[in-house]
Amino acid sequence: METVRSMVLAGLSGGSGKSVVAVGLVAALSNRGKGVVSFKKGPDYIDAGWLGKASGQPCYNLDPYLMSAEAITTTFQRRIHGNGFAVVEGNRGIFDGVSAEGEFSTAELAQQLDLPVLLVINCAKTTRTVAALVLGCQAFDPRIRFAGVILNQIATARHEKVIRQSLEKYIDLPVLGIMPRLKKDVFPMRHLGVTPHQEYAAASEAVASLAVLAENHFDLDAIVGRMREVAPLPPEQDGQAASEVTIGVLRDAAFQFYYQENLEALAAAGARLVMIDALRFQELPPDLDGLYIGGGFPETSARELADNAGFRRSVRERIDAGLPVYAECGGLIYLGRSILLDNREYPLAGVFPVTFAIGAKPQAHGYSAFTVEKPNSFYPVGTRIKGHEFRYSIVHRWDGTTDDLSLAMNRGTGFRDGRDGLVKRNVLALYTHVMASGTPEWATGFIAAARSFAACGKTAPPA
Repeated sequence: METVRSMVLAGLSGGSGKSVVAVGLVAALSNRGKGVVSFKKGPDYIDAGWLGKASGQPCYNLDPYLMSAEAITTTFQRRIHGNGFAVVEGNRGIFDGVSAEGEFSTAELAQQLDLPVLLVINCAKTTRTVAALVLGCQAFDPRIRFAGVILNQIATARHEKVIRQSLEKYIDLPVLGIMPRLKKDVFPMRHLGVTPHQEYAAASEAVASLAVLAENHFDLDAIVGRMREVAPLPPEQDGQAASEVTIGVLRDAAFQFYYQENLEALAAAGARLVMIDALRFQELPPDLDGLYIGGGFPETSARELADNAGFRRSVRERIDAGLPVYAECGGLIYLGRSILLDNREYPLAGVFPVTFAIGAKPQAHGYSAFTVEKPNSFYPVGTRIKGHEFRYSIVHRWDGTTDDLSLAMNRGTGFRDGRDGLVKRNVLALYTHVMASGTPEWATGFIAAARSFAACGKTAPPA
């Protein structure tokens, strides 16, 4: 049986440079002519997008909070099938989790998958202390197998030499490469963090430049040699003879945040997916049985969304006709009345009487969980769902009450007053993101709503 060489990349903190190293490594390995599948630990869309760009195939997410241990192992072993390499990028610091015990950390994920860890160290303004940091990581949890170290932010040849000598003197891990200090960010930044690759015209050039840096400064053969060989599971057999329903997906510069697992779960359950550009399409396609509006940055495309009045009108009209719509975060915003930006109000789809604004800092950030308390088209009452939130948006004005919200937040912020989930006809709009690999009832409910709508001749009785 063919095996797949695999490892985890981790850092000491967020901002350590592990994403730059991971994208460079994935791109360089891809240039070797063998398939590279990438994974991102945690609920992340932007880093996952850049990793997918580097590998030329979708990146998948592995999250110990949102997914069971069995789901993580199965997902990993199935997704690596047919590839030569698998690279898992961690998040935050290697031992950082949701508790002092490090629950749901990158270290915990590496241990579960039994993968070696390539440690990325930000060496800016430090030399010998790097050895102490690496030694501390080794001693902190002896169960973690470290493959080696990548030195990031190396300023000069002397800087590199002193760090290498210190590591050779005090620890037994090899330096497997460096990333020189760059004059400018390879990934374009803005107030919300890294810009998604879909919004960056030079994304291909950025990935190519990181591949060159990795090829020139990493010992790729040594890195490959220290990966663990993992036996893949065969992909699941799709018994679906034909698509039963058609689900539209708004996917463009404004709406980019979709887990590949979610799209594949819908397709596996019997959906034909149609990608729709809300910035350029004049109206929704006529044959839809459902619509999925994911997260993203509608605020950065507010003018284009507002100018496309015909498309906004078609969304509103199809919802009035009963079209099932699942909208999360950016999708929720789009279904609102308007958004305020720089003292200007941009009209949106107008499904819900909400005006949004953008705050200067995150309004919700982290894992969440909710219980379904009121009827909707997607989840049975009583269902408990795990998810996550990340938003800067603010509910500026809402002509509604808390009783209008169908979900009770057990953890996290939600829409308002500890609740989430606006409902209108067959629409459920919420701030919480879910991952299908940890929430199988999400795809089941979506397909059931679409089938019901299709069975009624794509119309529904008046509300």
